[in-house]
Amino acid sequence: MSSAITKAPIRIRLARFGRKNQPLYNIVVANRKAARDKLPIEVLGTYDPVPIPLSPEEKAKGVKPYKHIELDFDRAQYWLGVGAEVSERVGFLFKKAGLLPEFWPQPSSLSQHVSKPLVSGPKTVLEEEQELIRKR
Repeated sequence: MSSAITKAPIRIRLARFGRKNQPLYNIVVANRKAARDKLPIEVLGTYDPVPIPLSPEEKAKGVKPYKHIELDFDRAQYWLGVGAEVSERVGFLFKKAGLLPEFWPQPSSLSQHVSKPLVSGPKTVLEEEQELIRKR
């Protein structure tokens, strides 16, 4: 077996539907390599990225507009428990819903190590000439 990290074959992601300039998304469980709008394994919910318009009274009170999300928490927890990979946007939504920890995704241990430069700084013309000249 190789030591390479393999990605999960199942992914939770968004599948777009809706009209032009009015997107709606299904939160779906699908094969990682399947097309975005291909038939999913399961639909977990919907996400409307366009905020619901506020009434003038709500605007005057300073209420923030919100986006409509429907989600089946039990099935989402099941798929996360099985090891399904989560897309970046769905991960953000799951963090807001409390399904993923705030520090998700954990930073890679490889990105934390800053290695020393393998090549020293640029050499001056004199140093390069001295390397080219053979000493007797």
